Amino acid sequence: MRSYIVSRHALAALSLGTLAACHRDDRQAHGPQKIPVVVAVAATGTVPVTLATNGTVEPLQTVALQARVSGPVVAVRFAEGDPVREGQVLFEIDPRPYQVALDQTRAVLARDRATAAAARSDAERYASLVSKGYVTQSQAEQQRASAEALAATVAADEAAVRQAELNLSFATVRAPIAGQTGNLNVRVGNQVAANGGPPLVVINAVTPVHVRFPVPDRQLPAVRAAQRTGGLDVAVGVATSVSAPGTAGVTEHGVVDFVDNAVDSVSGTVMLKARFANADRRLWPGSFVPVSLTLGQLANAVLVPSVAVQQGPNGSYVFTPDAAGKAKQVAVVVERTVGDVAVVSKGVAPGDRVVIDGQSRLFAGATMTISRTVAVHVPDPSAASPNVRGDTSAALEVSTSAGETR
Repeated sequence: MRSYIVSRHALAALSLGTLAACHRDDRQAHGPQKIPVVVAVAATGTVPVTLATNGTVEPLQTVALQARVSGPVVAVRFAEGDPVREGQVLFEIDPRPYQVALDQTRAVLARDRATAAAARSDAERYASLVSKGYVTQSQAEQQRASAEALAATVAADEAAVRQAELNLSFATVRAPIAGQTGNLNVRVGNQVAANGGPPLVVINAVTPVHVRFPVPDRQLPAVRAAQRTGGLDVAVGVATSVSAPGTAGVTEHGVVDFVDNAVDSVSGTVMLKARFANADRRLWPGSFVPVSLTLGQLANAVLVPSVAVQQGPNGSYVFTPDAAGKAKQVAVVVERTVGDVAVVSKGVAPGDRVVIDGQSRLFAGATMTISRTVAVHVPDPSAASPNVRGDTSAALEVSTSAGETR
């Protein structure tokens, strides 16, 4: 029984050895295994030179609405959060005391006007009687002075009437600007004081809006140079309800209209503001947005898919097929990478093929077979957009995160 078992093991070992020898013979007959890869053809194109940073949306104008007369609120004519028009009635303060005050000042004005008219008539009559000797010159002058004093009283009464009319108009509180209302701080029945206490409501002008963002001071010459050649275009990414998390669903475009007159010595940045029409009100005050500032165009840039670029101990490199179909490792200098396109300044020429799929299995000298060749997407130079996760547009970009330039 034992001799049978030994023979079975010996047969198994002999079979494995025979199979291994067959495989070696097969590999020798067919040569090294070829690795299938996909390649892309390097292209040239004009890409926008952009500066990427983050910004904050600000209202173009903010008004903290205060009551200008005191009294109880008798009506609120809007719902908090509503958009409002310039001049729209928002609050009504009890107008009755101010109507009474206006009626009183009008009555005083009417009385004093009558008195002043009588005094003016007396002064004219006394002046005519002086030449006839019926009154003295002193009496005539006294009448004239009295008439002038009453005329001044009428002027003061007229001013009091205008003030009373203003106070009555202030009882109706109107929106001084068009915009979006915020939290409502008073309700019907609340007592408000003239020019005191918290604002009745805060209104933000949101069409248009500003986006405020920093740029490194070393980029200021480029910003100023671009300003001299025309408007500085700014693109911001705005998330929408159907956007994937971390992506910019919509790109809004604006123009720089403010460059600060000093560099922040702490951060080493200069503050810029860009104005956006914001007709759809996608940009909301206080929100943070990715910003892409276009400084110009880079012509004849060599472009390859960014997935082709690998990192090694000696820097960046790509795999290219040589004439014999073997993998060649080529060192490259990547100026910038944005989205899915890398701008290469050294190592790759237009028309060169670079491996974009299958390179993880490659090594220098490996035999490969090209299963497919694709073209590089050359971006539209007029379509620069913010470099946010999920964005696939290409631009030459300078990162300004935390005030640093890459």
